Amino acid sequence: MSEIYRTFTSESVTQGHPDKVADIISDAILDAYMAQDKNSHVACETCVTTDFCMVFGEITSTADISDDEIEKIIRDTIIEIGYDNPDLEFDGHTCEVVNRLHAQSPDINQGVDRGEEESGAGDQGMMFGFATNETDSLMPYPIDLAHKLTNKLTELRESGEIPYLRPDGKAQVSVNYDKNGNVISLDAVVLSTQHDETMSDNQEQLKSDIREKLFKAVIPDELMTEDTKEHINPTGKFEIGGPHGDAGLTGRKIIVDTYGGYARHGGGAFSGKDCTKVDRSACYMARYIAKNIVASGLAEKCEIQLSYAIGVAEPTSIMVDTFGTEAEIIDNISFEQIVRENFKVTPDGIIETLGLRNVSYKQTAKYGHFGIVGLPWEKTDKIEDLKKYIK
Repeated sequence: MSEIYRTFTSESVTQGHPDKVADIISDAILDAYMAQDKNSHVACETCVTTDFCMVFGEITSTADISDDEIEKIIRDTIIEIGYDNPDLEFDGHTCEVVNRLHAQSPDINQGVDRGEEESGAGDQGMMFGFATNETDSLMPYPIDLAHKLTNKLTELRESGEIPYLRPDGKAQVSVNYDKNGNVISLDAVVLSTQHDETMSDNQEQLKSDIREKLFKAVIPDELMTEDTKEHINPTGKFEIGGPHGDAGLTGRKIIVDTYGGYARHGGGAFSGKDCTKVDRSACYMARYIAKNIVASGLAEKCEIQLSYAIGVAEPTSIMVDTFGTEAEIIDNISFEQIVRENFKVTPDGIIETLGLRNVSYKQTAKYGHFGIVGLPWEKTDKIEDLKKYIK
């Protein structure tokens, strides 16, 4: 085995994690408004705690959605996630629901809606996108594997294969790399899962089930070595979880949502925001650009930064970092020029290119916004256009 040069760690959480519950509710409300009015402007935040959920924020839309319908969306979403039992102290059937949504500020809206002119960015800020060829999804290996673990954990719960599982859970993986950036093994795997009262004094059976039905199903055998450390529910029982165990807020899992800390982050959250808001849409575009650059062979690894000023359509800057992995490019053309020649990076251009008015956003809030087949920013339809720049 190659010598370990560095170790990198990323985590993922299940959809029953309190912060993810909040994200999913925010995006469910966004989807409801977009379904009726594709030009809706939505900035919906959610907070959850013991038997309580509140939504708040700003919405401007022609959609006709009553307060009762908003409440039903919230309750249905909570139940769908798996909180449908009063024993969990957070039950979609009976929890208190408070709605504090109101109209968007006209001061902000005037910079976005500009009649026949190109729409301006909904806010200032910088947004990052990333891709690397170390996985088939062109995602970093640590976050890719962590998402697979939490996704499978939920599948085992929903199917009843491990019947005592409850919705809350986390996975964390530490990946060993050699000096050439190749994945060689796992240094550690951490899995914490909520469970019912029957397993509080039977943690060894739980650990055995997780090893046999989760780890062996998801983790490649060659990466698990005698030195790989396993930590399953390391604090002991995990009976109290979800919003009863810890309050949840929209936008607190931005690293889980993106690249697991492997790439830089501009600081903006995604969920509950419509596609005119560049802290969501420009991150999707940056991923689309970076993925096509890597998929075309222009680079083995690529990070894109886009920055915007509120009310201004064109980005204030475009940065491309290929970390020394770029191919030889014709005519010494810059990567920034390649991006400008092949991608529309104004808010309207991003929405048009990626079809962002026709996306179901609730699905993106569950196991990361990137690396999921079928999402429009994951397509690699620019490969042939970009290959022409390789010398």
